[in-house]
Amino acid sequence: MALAYLRHFGPQAQAVVQHERFRRILDVRTSQDLFARLGDPGARFRAKMVTGFLRHLGGFNGQGRGRPYLNVGHTGLNSAGFRAWTRSADVRPVYLTHDVIPITHPQFARAGEDARHRERMRTVLKTAAGVIGNSQATLDELANFAAAERLAMPPALAAWLGTDPLPAAAAIQQRTSRPTFVIVGTIEGRKNHLLLLNVWKSLIEQLGNAAPRLLIIGQRGWAANEIFERLDRDERLREFVVELGRCDDADLARHLGSARALLFPSFAEGYGLPLVEALAVGVPVIASDLPVFRELCGAIPTYLDARDERGWQAAIFDYARSDSTERGAQCERMKGFQAPDWPTHFSLVEKWLESLA
Repeated sequence: MALAYLRHFGPQAQAVVQHERFRRILDVRTSQDLFARLGDPGARFRAKMVTGFLRHLGGFNGQGRGRPYLNVGHTGLNSAGFRAWTRSADVRPVYLTHDVIPITHPQFARAGEDARHRERMRTVLKTAAGVIGNSQATLDELANFAAAERLAMPPALAAWLGTDPLPAAAAIQQRTSRPTFVIVGTIEGRKNHLLLLNVWKSLIEQLGNAAPRLLIIGQRGWAANEIFERLDRDERLREFVVELGRCDDADLARHLGSARALLFPSFAEGYGLPLVEALAVGVPVIASDLPVFRELCGAIPTYLDARDERGWQAAIFDYARSDSTERGAQCERMKGFQAPDWPTHFSLVEKWLESLA
């Protein structure tokens, strides 16, 4: 996402270097050198960045002059000096907000992350000339937070993030030795892998060796010790549940292509990239009934309550069958689905930025 913004706006933008005690707007020449390095990391990226930084130590003389300042991440927004810098630098901040999940679901965040994220979102609300949300659902949650904090909601735009097409391998449903389901994302409490492990335990007890296979694609994260314990110690479960920590786009395409469905049982999301990627290549989705998923994909997926273990088990059992009526119906519903793309995203963003002038 950040790289898409860099490639789109980089040729006409200046960069901002930020550190806890050092924030400066780079001049045009230095900015273009930095953007070129960021756009093509390649080998020895870190060394090239340091070399370029040292070569342009004199290039920190750019001025804000009331221009928009695009910030596409949350990092550093809770820093004590950041708000003051936005005023002294004479910039008009526009923030891309990804989610407010640490505020709405603190039980799934790292210790202290809810307080840090509150400060980040207060910074957004107090300093923004405008806010871009990756979804309307994210903006709605931000507006709820603003109301609770008695702060004004800045001008806002919901602009879905673009989806880079996966390799064509996923477009062809591949056969596997047994029905396979895939879940994609960091293994953390919020993603609700525990529900799936409970479902698979029941399926194994009922079906024995005929139980379907679950492929977990994602690195281990936080707030998921019970999940890690079961993945590591339950030998019977490991016969049917496979954990894959890393996966490039080609492998992801291949694994999706072999799946009866992508499973997405999250308790909360700001967006839903795996869901969009799956539907874009014709792979059905069984997902939590979240506002953001319905916003992105309408009535195409099969939606279930994230706590309805029996409902998930019944849906997975049905989708595993070669003659599943519901799976076939979803395949019909997804025909013509168009994944959000970057040209549409930036067209919306540019027109909206002009309206803020």
